[in-house]
Amino acid sequence: MGALIAIIVIAVIVLLIVFWTIGMYNGLVRSRVRVKESWSGIDVQLKRRSSLIPNLVETVKGYAAHEKEVFENVTRARSMLDNAQGAQQAAQADNMLTGALRSLFAVAEAYPDLKANQNFLELQRELTDTEDKIAYSRQFYNTNVGSYNTKIQTFPSAVMASMFHFEASEFFEAEPEARQDVKVSFSPT
Repeated sequence: MGALIAIIVIAVIVLLIVFWTIGMYNGLVRSRVRVKESWSGIDVQLKRRSSLIPNLVETVKGYAAHEKEVFENVTRARSMLDNAQGAQQAAQADNMLTGALRSLFAVAEAYPDLKANQNFLELQRELTDTEDKIAYSRQFYNTNVGSYNTKIQTFPSAVMASMFHFEASEFFEAEPEARQDVKVSFSPT
């Protein structure tokens, strides 16, 4: 009778360990999926902004066709962002695009007729909305990355993460000079 109780106790302990291990593994998987899902939110917004840029450039070109270098820089930065692989490359390309857009809006400042153009104003509004969504998506993504990275680096889940090759994710960070907002609103002059 005592041996049967010992076997039952050992079986219960083994089952508890198995369920605890399964729960920990599933928690790591859920965290990794949340990181991927939140990255897709950033990706969608970056692509949305990227699709707005050709219209914006064409609108500004109509008023400032001689600003060829500014348009080339915006186009080059947009292409880099479209071809970026992963958070780090996307962040670098996004920073370049942000700087190029600043230059584009600086050019637009010199053209009062452009600043009053309805198409330009609508593009500004859409770009501002998209920039807000990118900022929110970046924050959401970085929160999920922080949570996931903490899980895979703290005991006891670090042991499980190591066994199943869970790798840390990169944060989506702006470079210090790109931390300023893109100026997308104009006051009539």
